[in-house]
Amino acid sequence: MAAPRLAASPDGLSPAFYARQLLWLLLLGAVLWWLEAGTRLDVTLAQWFFDPLGRRFPLQHSLWLEWLNHRLPKYALIAASCWLALRAVRQRDARLGYAVLVMWLATLAVSLLKAHSAHSCPWDLQAFGGSGEWFALFGAVAANPGPGQCFPGGHASGGFALLALFFYWRPHAPRRARQAAVAALALGLLMGLGQMARGAHFLSHNLWSGWVVWLVAVLLFAAYDLGRAASTAKSAGQLPGISGA
Repeated sequence: MAAPRLAASPDGLSPAFYARQLLWLLLLGAVLWWLEAGTRLDVTLAQWFFDPLGRRFPLQHSLWLEWLNHRLPKYALIAASCWLALRAVRQRDARLGYAVLVMWLATLAVSLLKAHSAHSCPWDLQAFGGSGEWFALFGAVAANPGPGQCFPGGHASGGFALLALFFYWRPHAPRRARQAAVAALALGLLMGLGQMARGAHFLSHNLWSGWVVWLVAVLLFAAYDLGRAASTAKSAGQLPGISGA
């Protein structure tokens, strides 16, 4: 007799879907590690925005960049998440409410990692006018790493957090889900670019921020969907087996 299957709930996603997501995350993590360890892309891009004569990033204290790329997007995303939370309550949409929670927890995860990171921002490193020493992401911490608390990129995580809406819409509106994923990627990269221009982050800081947000979203939505599927199967008198379908 074939083993009982744990299929997706009517408004959820299957175990196979989340297994593929984790595989893509593993592959992307390997690529990001190679970009940071095997190339000079971070330094090359940072040099585009750095003035070697003045030994500073000219846009570091740019008021228009601070407001247009930093404060306004941040405030808009906070307002949008609160509006979505209110909509979820009014419509009794548990999945939407959970998506908002995932957005908040994903950005919190990035913030916690950043707060405990020994990696410093470009503007704090010796190569860019600071005093800290650069060291590889998974390498030994330098003797003088600088103030740290700069990895992964916190600001970009706000844009990437919209990826939670991909998992919200994916079961019943795949096209809208793809649009949400593209919007999350574009906004996260754009917000990260503004921070790169100021000397606040390397490209890898922002890309790893997106990776962490994606990982948190996959894990939390997998727990939500598979938990609901198991509950449904139990209510129907089925044994909680997990299929590869």
